[in-house]
Amino acid sequence: MSTAIGKSGPVEEAIVSTLKENLQPVHLEVVNESYMHNVPKNSETHFKVLVVSEKFNELPLIKRHRLVNNIVKEKLADLFPHALSIEAKTPKQWSPDYTLEPSPNCRGGFGK
Repeated sequence: MSTAIGKSGPVEEAIVSTLKENLQPVHLEVVNESYMHNVPKNSETHFKVLVVSEKFNELPLIKRHRLVNNIVKEKLADLFPHALSIEAKTPKQWSPDYTLEPSPNCRGGFGK
């Protein structure tokens, strides 16, 4: 299992710990993409998550996303990030060679 390398803040740490605890992932990546947006330095507002778990077996994609979203929302309550991009895969759908694609650059909101 891996998580994104670098200095992590309390929101990122909470996301990692609660997903590990609730989903026992075989692979986990949590990437803080806040720097790509018009937010103060060191913000924790935009995240991308890749989580691979046996708990997703037999669940359709929308239910996987809801599960991850609800787990994070319950843990973070008032600190829930502005954006949470989720890739939720079963072990059969994932390969160690898979690379998490970076999100596109922020266009300033409202499609600017």
